[in-house]
Amino acid sequence: MSETSPRLRAELEGIPTYKPGKPAAAGGPVAYKLSSNENPYPPLPGVMETAIAAAGSFNRYPDMACTGLMNELAERFGVPVSHLATGTGSVGVAQQLLQATSGPGDEVIYAWRSFEAYPIITQISGATSVQVPLTEGEVHDLDAMADAVTERTRLIFVCNPNNPTGTVVRRAELERFLDRVPSDVLVVLDEAYREFIRDPEVPDGVEIYRERPNVCVLRTFSKAYGLAGLRVGFAIAHEPVAAALRKTAVPFGVSQLAQDAAVASLRAEDELLGRVGSLVCERKRVVEALRAQGWVVPETQANFVWLRLGERTAEFAAACEQAGVVVRPFPGEGVRVTVGEAEANDIFVHAAEGFRKGL
Repeated sequence: MSETSPRLRAELEGIPTYKPGKPAAAGGPVAYKLSSNENPYPPLPGVMETAIAAAGSFNRYPDMACTGLMNELAERFGVPVSHLATGTGSVGVAQQLLQATSGPGDEVIYAWRSFEAYPIITQISGATSVQVPLTEGEVHDLDAMADAVTERTRLIFVCNPNNPTGTVVRRAELERFLDRVPSDVLVVLDEAYREFIRDPEVPDGVEIYRERPNVCVLRTFSKAYGLAGLRVGFAIAHEPVAAALRKTAVPFGVSQLAQDAAVASLRAEDELLGRVGSLVCERKRVVEALRAQGWVVPETQANFVWLRLGERTAEFAAACEQAGVVVRPFPGEGVRVTVGEAEANDIFVHAAEGFRKGL
């Protein structure tokens, strides 16, 4: 038998593994999972019933065109159906964007640190990552990102709010940045946490896209809508980009259960906004408590907070786990902590206070 292995793409060598948020240990001291930016609430009213009904026919293929969901999204956002594309979460759509725009020899620009899937999906495509450091305030350095554009640039991600820091770029600076980007370079506004924004100076990416053919907006049902386990996201972009996304989508990738649950979630928006409002109030309470303890907490417009801890990151994460909450450490950098139910937030704030006193 030959000992030669099948030849695989060299670009796959050294790809970092995506690290999901650590779950609460079964039977252990951890009571709450604050590591994955999940919505702590159960499905919105009517969504569970809709999903159960859809499950009765999962012996059949789903609607590959996601017709019902696409029509609902078109009405909700006031865009043509032809400007929409769906995928397995917004990260699935992001990977489709790489497939549609970038390959070996091309460059993809994004801030760092930002969403950890960006370097993974960029390397899978064979393109080169161009990582532009955040400012000292943990915000995208849009001037430096514009300076980084070259003839090889094909795609730019702007994560707004940024994951994991929660910081945002505002309208004036974003418009100035977009004015500097060549019209043949696609700019992706990744707005997975859009519903949690309360800063009036942060633009809605959908309004930006309407005037700029090279802007694409990513959204997801995983965060505010609470459908993380069903994997459904979407993009709003002008016809050429949206059509390319539909071409690169995995056939039947979004299940019928996910499609129907997403439609039901869109129709329960009043209840959704109430839940998001409660989480925003909890976010404010957590940030104020941490700052009162002496922590430097960036202004967050997402459903999480960021603490830059450097070499103390792992130690802090262990202290939180011992107290009863799992947080998301980025070794050597800091921790991201989801805003969850009040009880979980109380445990986290208390753990942070104890750790702070030991510094």
